[in-house]
Amino acid sequence: MSVTFSYKAKKPGGGTASGTVTAGNQSDAVAELRRQGLTIVSLQPRKGKGGAQAGGSFFSLSMGGGKKAPRLDRVRVKEGDMVVFTRQMATMISAGIPLVESIEILAEQASNLGFQACLENIASEVRAGKDLSQALGNHPKVFPSIYVNMIRAGEASGQLDIVLDRLADYQEASAALRAEIKSAMTYPIVSLVLVLGISAFLLVVIIPKFEEMFNSMDVELPAITVGLLDLSLFLKNYFLWWFAGLVLAFFLVRMYLKTDQGATFLDWSLLHVPIFGPLFSKVAISRFSRTFSTLIQSGVPILGALEIVASTSGNRIVSSAITKASESVRQGETLGEPLAASGVFPTMVTRMISIGEKTGALESLLEKISDFYDQQVKTTVEQLTSLIEPLMISIMGVLVGGMVMAIFLPIFKMVGSLSGK
Repeated sequence: MSVTFSYKAKKPGGGTASGTVTAGNQSDAVAELRRQGLTIVSLQPRKGKGGAQAGGSFFSLSMGGGKKAPRLDRVRVKEGDMVVFTRQMATMISAGIPLVESIEILAEQASNLGFQACLENIASEVRAGKDLSQALGNHPKVFPSIYVNMIRAGEASGQLDIVLDRLADYQEASAALRAEIKSAMTYPIVSLVLVLGISAFLLVVIIPKFEEMFNSMDVELPAITVGLLDLSLFLKNYFLWWFAGLVLAFFLVRMYLKTDQGATFLDWSLLHVPIFGPLFSKVAISRFSRTFSTLIQSGVPILGALEIVASTSGNRIVSSAITKASESVRQGETLGEPLAASGVFPTMVTRMISIGEKTGALESLLEKISDFYDQQVKTTVEQLTSLIEPLMISIMGVLVGGMVMAIFLPIFKMVGSLSGK
C-alpha cells in the first residue's frame, strides 16, 4: 500500500522545494528525495494519524517544568557539546532524517537549557522557510562565522552532511590543539605561583624572626644577609603599598592591552617571546592551515575563506598578514607571495601554498601543513615540559637556597669567631 507524503526540502543550489512524494513507507520516501539531491526539512504523511497536522513536525518542544526560558543572546555552549551536536547532526542528515526533525531531536536531548532554547528557535525558523545557515547566523555567540559559512556552502552544494562531518573534525582538532596549549601553559604558571608564594612566605614570616637574633650577635653581617633583611623589612612594613602597586600595575597593563596598540604589541610579543614564541607561532600556523583547508574543502570561496580565517586567527599580527594577502588575491595575484613577504609564515608553508595554487591541490596541501604543525606543537609541548620542570626546580633552589645561605652565614661566622678565641 502506497502512502503520499508532504515534504519541504532544500535544493542543492539553494532555495526551497515543497510537494508530495508517494512511496511504500517513510524510508522509501526519504530515499527517493535524497536521490533527487534534496535536503529534507520536513516530511510527513499527507493524512497524518493521531491528529498530525499538515505543515507540522514530528516533535513539539517547549520549556517544561515552569522554568523560565533563558535569553538567547546570553547562551553559552561548551566546546564538547558543540562537537557532539555537529557530529550527531551529520549522522542524522546522512541517514535521511528531515532537517527540522533532526534539530528538534537534538534539542530534546540537550542538557543545556540555553542551547535547547536556541535549537528550538532554529528549528522553528527553518520550518518557516529560512535556510539553516540564516537561522544559525542569528546566534553568533553559539555558532561562529566559520560554522555559518560552512553550512551555507554545504546547503549550496547539497552536501550538508559531508560539511557537518568536516565541521566536527575541525572542532575536534581545534579542541585538541587548545588542550595542548593549556597543557603547555598550566605547569609553568602553577610552578611560578608556588615559587613566588613560598618566597614571599619566607620573606614576610620566617626571615623577620632571625632579625632579633642577628642584632644580638656581635658579628658583622654579610652583604647578602643585610640585603635579605632589608627586603624582608620592606615587604613586611610596606605590604599594603607594594600590594596596591601590583594591583594598580595589573589594571594599567590590562587597560593598555585592551587598546589596539596594546593588543598588537601583545600578539607580536607572543610570537617572539623566548621559549614560548615558537610554540605560539606553530599554533597560529596550524590554526590558519586547518581553518583555511576546511573552508575551501566545504566550498567556501577563497576570498570569503581568507576573511573568515583572518577574523578567527586569534593573533592580530597573523590576521594582518592574511588580510594583506587577501587584498593581493582580490587584485589577481597569488596567495603564496604576499604571505611570504609578511615574514609571519615560514618558507616551507608559503612554498607549499604556492605549489598548491599551481597544481589545484591547495586544500590537501593545507591539510598536510596543519597535520605537520599539530605534530610540531605536541613535540614542542613535550620539550617545554621537560625543560620547564628542571628550570623551575633550579629557580626555587636558587631562591630558597640563597635565603638559607643568607641566614646561616652569620651563624657560621659567629661560630668560627668563637672557636678561634
